Amino acid sequence: MKVLVTGGAGYIGSHTVLALLQQDHQVVVFDNLCNASEVPLARIEAMTGKHIEFFRGDIRDVAALDAVFGAHQFDAVIHFAALKAVGESTQKPLAYYQTNVHGSVCLLEAMQRHQVTDFIFSSSATVYGELAIVPYLESMPLGSPSSPYGATKVMVERIMADYAAANPEFRGVSLRYFNPIGAHESGNLGEDPKGIPNNLLPYLAQVAVGRRTHLSVFGGDYPTQDGTCLRDYLHVMDLAEGHTAALNWLADHPQQRGIEAFNLGTGQGVSVLDIIAAFEQASGVPVPYEIAPRRAGDLAAFWANADKASTMLGWQAKRNLTQMMHDTWRWQSQNPSGYSEE
Repeated sequence: MKVLVTGGAGYIGSHTVLALLQQDHQVVVFDNLCNASEVPLARIEAMTGKHIEFFRGDIRDVAALDAVFGAHQFDAVIHFAALKAVGESTQKPLAYYQTNVHGSVCLLEAMQRHQVTDFIFSSSATVYGELAIVPYLESMPLGSPSSPYGATKVMVERIMADYAAANPEFRGVSLRYFNPIGAHESGNLGEDPKGIPNNLLPYLAQVAVGRRTHLSVFGGDYPTQDGTCLRDYLHVMDLAEGHTAALNWLADHPQQRGIEAFNLGTGQGVSVLDIIAAFEQASGVPVPYEIAPRRAGDLAAFWANADKASTMLGWQAKRNLTQMMHDTWRWQSQNPSGYSEE
């Protein structure tokens, strides 16, 4: 299939592009590079021997979207392009609604103009909201998330449902991620956020490699075993393979219509302190940290029930926490300054 991947130069997007090419799909990447680089795309081309056509553009730019849709006949769109930091979204809510919601509408309108009907959306476990009971199940109603970031994901899922009700040809899959970490086992691809990382693992890895002095653990007084947040961490390549599984599922079920949501997670909660300990063991490097005040928008604990993805998509997380830590350290130690060295 020929697949348009928005945000395909980013962390999850680039690993998914690799997984798509490994399954012999054709890939076109559309990305504005606001938090990404073209370097991983070049590395993927070198790893696979396959070409990736790249369009630099913003999903809110209607002319840029029409240019890429006009140049190719796509079988499906995988939509990653979004702002994604929970804490930042509480400080810059308008930017998040503008990019994540308005941008998604612009993309869906472009798909409608060019008669592309299959859409895989990069959603989030935050759509279940603050009051949902863990483990989260797809049958739960969309909740009231604790951050504007989460609210944008809820809004786009509702837009998808409304569009599917109005257009019976539209086929949407919403993949609700939990906490992707790790890197490709080669060490060639990994997470390289611009500026100060907003997520735990890239910050921790940058401390270990000497780019930062210490890690701040946001909140040590949560109602958990060690007082730090519990999250469902999954390997980014498992997550990437969840996207290829969803794409193949749509292709194998031509009568499928409407929207389906799937949790992608391991089904286990791991604390921040457990992550630090596992990383230190894998890397052999001590990671100094301090307990800091809680961060706005963070929940104490959540994890997935991913049985639906296993049953319907044939997908489940295969890589364990030890491999996540080893792959993270291999990436960061081989690329101490990230992609900026090239």
